[in-house]
Amino acid sequence: MDGLVRFLKDQPFGAVSSIILMNQGAHKSREIRMQRSAKITLFMGGLLVLATVISCTGTKPDSVGEDQQRLSACPDSPNCVSSDATDKEHGIKPFRLKGDFETNWRRVIESVESIPRTSVVTKTGSYLHAACKSLIFRFTDDLELLLDPATGIIAVRSASRIGHSDLGVNRKRVESLRSSLQNNGIIEP
Repeated sequence: MDGLVRFLKDQPFGAVSSIILMNQGAHKSREIRMQRSAKITLFMGGLLVLATVISCTGTKPDSVGEDQQRLSACPDSPNCVSSDATDKEHGIKPFRLKGDFETNWRRVIESVESIPRTSVVTKTGSYLHAACKSLIFRFTDDLELLLDPATGIIAVRSASRIGHSDLGVNRKRVESLRSSLQNNGIIEP
């Protein structure tokens, strides 16, 4: 068939040559449609993978919650920071309330509630647990604050529910909250 096409293409028959060239154009058009179809299939597959990742936000770990006036220890993975941790990788400074501890504790809770994609899970007179979701993949991290009413010191812990590394997200979250609370005169610098 290819030999016949080549032969006819080389002939001075104007109409036949035009038909052959139109046929070749149709073939190219079909190639383009197939490429578009492949791209759409790839895109849809990516969306499916993304939807799967989004649904895997993890469940609240047993390690979340106040444990006899202390927050739970961080796991060995680098996706957690805690003011109770003694090592450099996980350690972070606690918050120290200014002025009236009871009033400023309420202001701390209001500040946490105003963090985008954050919802309070548990709130008591001295403990706060909030679930924080990441913007794109909707991973859930747990933010915990534990107030010592006698000293005004707030122990803080922020940890990812799944994965190994958090690319520093939990530390940034705590430092951003610290900065906001300091700027509003709620905690000491």
